[in-house]
Amino acid sequence: MAKKKAANKVAKKPSPKPLTAIYQFKLTLLGIQPTIWRRIQIPDCRLHTLHVHIQSAMGWSNKHFHRFDIKGERHGIPEHLDYDGDGSIIDSKKIMMSDIVPKDGKKIAFRYTYDFGDNWEHEVLFEGIVEPDPKTKYPICLEGERACPPEDCGGEMGYEHLLEVLNDPKHEEYLDLRQWAGDFNPERFSAKIATWQMREYN
Repeated sequence: MAKKKAANKVAKKPSPKPLTAIYQFKLTLLGIQPTIWRRIQIPDCRLHTLHVHIQSAMGWSNKHFHRFDIKGERHGIPEHLDYDGDGSIIDSKKIMMSDIVPKDGKKIAFRYTYDFGDNWEHEVLFEGIVEPDPKTKYPICLEGERACPPEDCGGEMGYEHLLEVLNDPKHEEYLDLRQWAGDFNPERFSAKIATWQMREYN
């Protein structure tokens, strides 16, 4: 009888480990004015997961390759970036953020490049370590400004041209680019939506 009862017991899932530290980053898209930026807070995670958070918070759709440049070393997905097969790319799926950022919380900045055609470069500024708030669910986007450019718009110069045309209904390209861009609004940003996207694709 005792054996039967034991067999009927359902194994309990282990409780998640309590968060001991939260990392805060400011993400800034370089080369665009007015500045497009986000401030996010995340638990320790793989560097590749930070890539996913950047994509979600900024508003990119993860359609293209990416790379981190940190302290003179390149990080990313080796099969996407190691064209020479020399092993110079550090696998971002195998390294934790806690192995990169200073343990004393000192600020450091590194580069994140997305889409090597349009070449969108971001500054990723580690702003420090904060105490986790038991009432807050992580990851979270705290604040930011402006929408990121539409995918495949041609980089900085292409984006400037797009904005110029969209601001001039009399421009000969207006109808075509308005249709291509859909309801794109360069000023549109919601920290709540960015947070939802970060959690949805975490």
